[in-house]
Amino acid sequence: MFTPQGPTLRELTVQALSSTERGYDLLAPKFDLTPFRTPDSVLDGVADTLGVLGPFRAGLDICCGTGAGLDVLREVCVERVTGVDFSAGMLATARSSVLPKELAAGAGSDGDRTGGPVVDFVRADARALPFGAAFDVAVSFGAFGHFLPSERPALFTRVREVLRPGGAFVFPVLAPPRVGSGLYWTLWGFDAVMRARNAVWRPPFVMYYRTFRLADVVDELTRTGFEVDLVALDGLGRLPDGSPRGRVVVARRP
Repeated sequence: MFTPQGPTLRELTVQALSSTERGYDLLAPKFDLTPFRTPDSVLDGVADTLGVLGPFRAGLDICCGTGAGLDVLREVCVERVTGVDFSAGMLATARSSVLPKELAAGAGSDGDRTGGPVVDFVRADARALPFGAAFDVAVSFGAFGHFLPSERPALFTRVREVLRPGGAFVFPVLAPPRVGSGLYWTLWGFDAVMRARNAVWRPPFVMYYRTFRLADVVDELTRTGFEVDLVALDGLGRLPDGSPRGRVVVARRP
């Protein structure tokens, strides 16, 4: 839920009428006070999965936003953690949030670390990641709605290229809401409004909640050359049919 300290309706309206990049620049200072932030229960579930798979040398948080995923990577990476985002505002907020924690843990500047991995930040589009095969693990939280389905194969290909052989691309996917539920109609309505907005207003703001279907994503990752496993997010509980409310996708580069 939104809180009194979060963005006002006017601020959200201005954001929604901006480009995706500019909208997040505007929202960044108050982003963690909105429902858009990935819940701690999901972050903790992914952290548990990474704890079993790791430790790792270097980790990458793709579309890192305000840095919640960087905190997860800092617990499982021993050398370096990199956050990449195309929003300068989100990166600035992430720096102010994550770096004090790094320093408090005893980490200094490059070459003078006494504990924890070095943390750095890169402004870039996830579809054109400016790295070679430099990472052992990549994560992403809550960002895939910003990519049209037609863009995902190229995105997944680029992620695969920045992973070392044996590296893993790890991210959560929540079960879709029950058809006809309040949440179902909320997300359906949001996507409909966003499509109408983008049809008549420029620049576009790309954010859709109902285009990231697990079966499609697994198929696209497999076609890209990943070997895919699914891990239940047990902390989120189960649906009435016994299936998990969320899963962690673990896509490995052979």
